[in-house]
Amino acid sequence: MSHPADHAEHTLPTETPTLTARAILFDMDGTLVDSTAVVEQVWSEFADRYGLDIQEILRTSHGVRSGDTVRRYAPVGADVVALTAELDAMERTRTDGVIAIPGAAALLTALPDDAIALVTSADRVLAGIRMQAAGLPMPATAVTSEAVTLGKPHPEGYLKAAAMLGVDASDVVVFEDAPAGIAAARAAGMRTVVVGNAGHLEDGMWRIPDYSAVTVAAVKDDDGGHLLTLTL
Repeated sequence: MSHPADHAEHTLPTETPTLTARAILFDMDGTLVDSTAVVEQVWSEFADRYGLDIQEILRTSHGVRSGDTVRRYAPVGADVVALTAELDAMERTRTDGVIAIPGAAALLTALPDDAIALVTSADRVLAGIRMQAAGLPMPATAVTSEAVTLGKPHPEGYLKAAAMLGVDASDVVVFEDAPAGIAAARAAGMRTVVVGNAGHLEDGMWRIPDYSAVTVAAVKDDDGGHLLTLTL
C-alpha cells in the first residue's frame, strides 16, 4: 500500500532548466523545419536507382551535407558532383509538407537577430527555400554547406558562426536534432539542446520535444552584445 507522501514525491514537477548565453545557434532540418517528407522522398529515389538500403541512408544522412552522403553511398565510378547537384535540385523544387517545428517562429522572433545564426548542412539556396516554406524568418547570419570545408560532425560550421557573431564557444547554446550535428556542437565545446529524441544526453546537454514551452529574455550588454536567458 503506497503512502500519500510517496505519491506526492513521485508527482512533483522536475526543475525547469534555465540557460544563459550570448548567442544561440540553430540547425535547420529537424530543428527549426520539419522537412522529413521531402528528404525521405528524394533519398528514396536515390536508393531505388542504385539498389541501396534506404533505411541505412536515412539513418546516416540526417544533418550531413548531401554531397558527403552521395560520396559515401554512390557506386564506384558515379559522378558524385553531378548526382549531388541533381538531388539538391530535387530538394529545392519540393516544398509540400515542409512546416515549422512548433514554437520555432515565436522563439526566432523573440531573439535579437544579431545574436543568432543558422548552421545547416543545406546550401544557401535550399536553406532560404525551406525557411520560407515553413514561414520562418531567415537569420542574417547563416553558415551553409558551401561556407565550410568540413561538414558536420566536424565543428567547423559552429565555430565559424560563433566567430561571425563575435562570441566564445562557451557563451553559445546550440539547438540540434541530428547525431552528426550534436557531435559537431559538442566538439565545438558548446552547450547543446537536443530537439527530439536523438542520442543520449551528457553533461551540458538538454532535451525538448519542440519550442512550445521555451521562453527567452534578452538584455542588452554594455558592450553592445546581448545576455540571453532561455527557459526550456
